[in-house]
Amino acid sequence: MKEFLINENDAGQRLDRFIKKAAPLLPPSLMQRYIRIKRIKVNGKRAENAYMLALGDTVQLYNNDEFFPPESDSKLSFMAARGKLNVVYEDENILLADKEPGLVVHEDESGDIDTLIGRIQRYLYEKKEYDPNAENSFAPALCNRIDRNTGGIVIAAKNAASLRVLNELIKERLIDKFYLCVIHGKVSPSAGTYKSFMLKDERQKMVRVFDSPKPGAKTAITKYKTLKTNDRFSLMEIELLTGRFHQIRAQFAYVGHPLLGDTKYGTAKQNKDTGFKFQALYSYKLRFSAGEKAEHLAYLNGKEFVVKDVPFLSLFK
Repeated sequence: MKEFLINENDAGQRLDRFIKKAAPLLPPSLMQRYIRIKRIKVNGKRAENAYMLALGDTVQLYNNDEFFPPESDSKLSFMAARGKLNVVYEDENILLADKEPGLVVHEDESGDIDTLIGRIQRYLYEKKEYDPNAENSFAPALCNRIDRNTGGIVIAAKNAASLRVLNELIKERLIDKFYLCVIHGKVSPSAGTYKSFMLKDERQKMVRVFDSPKPGAKTAITKYKTLKTNDRFSLMEIELLTGRFHQIRAQFAYVGHPLLGDTKYGTAKQNKDTGFKFQALYSYKLRFSAGEKAEHLAYLNGKEFVVKDVPFLSLFK
């Protein structure tokens, strides 16, 4: 039997969701049965799947040890990530990290163990703000993600309450996200809005763009403004009004102006001798505009956070 004392980061979630994190090897069907026959209890009594855990509750799991992760240093696996972390902003609830191009946000099929979330967890662990051994079900987590080869601001939550609020604000598009990118050529008009329809090809990991609705395609809306131009390229500021997969890259390629360095939607010939290994795209600014929905993060309302050292800005000096 294992017993868990519910702390602030555990409280406010359903019993069944807590168990999935506390005993991740327990099959869902068996979990349901164990709850029903009282091999999983709350405060010594039978509880329903949907019971909302409260601070100070105790959860008893009368399960075989095989359903719990082995007690090992796996809780400290984030220590394999390098310590380098560019912090744009930090307080007791959130951390804004400036992700460098080429770094993955989470472990993926590439098998890279040096990830952005690993670096953040290591950073907070070394600051003594995160102790995985003191947590039953929570770890600092990312609230948004950007592609491996895109740089810029990623939001991390330091506690469960902030993670819940930030996820909801992002879902309702109450955090404004702005990008800088470099495109081939010049667009006309120099500012405006692109609206198109995108259909994702899971096999090729890219999207196709259409002017009119298609079955399965999602609406994509992008506001753009030209900031600077030279004889080959244009520096654009982008505001995403929707958040589709490869939205900026695919839309600009569709109108004949692929991003510098982007050989998935552009061509190798276009990017020859430019020296850019990755697409020139950077999530450089966030603005919080959530009003009362920000709850305990209301102090962030109206604040903007900007990355000033964007690598490709030197093209326009």
